[in-house]
Amino acid sequence: MPQSESGAGRAGDVHEEYVLGVRILETNGDGVQYRFDAPDHATVEFEDAAAAELYADVYFDVNGFVEDGTGERGVPPAVVQGGTDTLAAYLVAQSGMNVNWVASFCGRKPGQVEQYLSAVQSRAAEIRHGVSERDVAQ
Repeated sequence: MPQSESGAGRAGDVHEEYVLGVRILETNGDGVQYRFDAPDHATVEFEDAAAAELYADVYFDVNGFVEDGTGERGVPPAVVQGGTDTLAAYLVAQSGMNVNWVASFCGRKPGQVEQYLSAVQSRAAEIRHGVSERDVAQ
């Protein structure tokens, strides 16, 4: 699972900047390399950029979610309500998880899980593009 941290504000270089104040910062500490930051969201850290980016895609796919209170092994209700593809993407983004494990967990083939990830990434990109086109406060 990603590591949550309540102390936002630690320094980091911007790896990816999204709309609506969402970003991924590249950090240099304790083996953690990437930190997901969004307004009113717990700071979540990842070991690799791909996992952090997938997490951001899930965040946009479900119009944001709250990680606080889900526990060490919990899944936010908004992610579960997003459907099988969104849940699969969220799980793949977690530390120690991979497409094969999630495929087994969901009773699917790895290729289908890859399709789920692609669908979530596409929807998230469309949402971000729509926000940018509407010039919503960034």
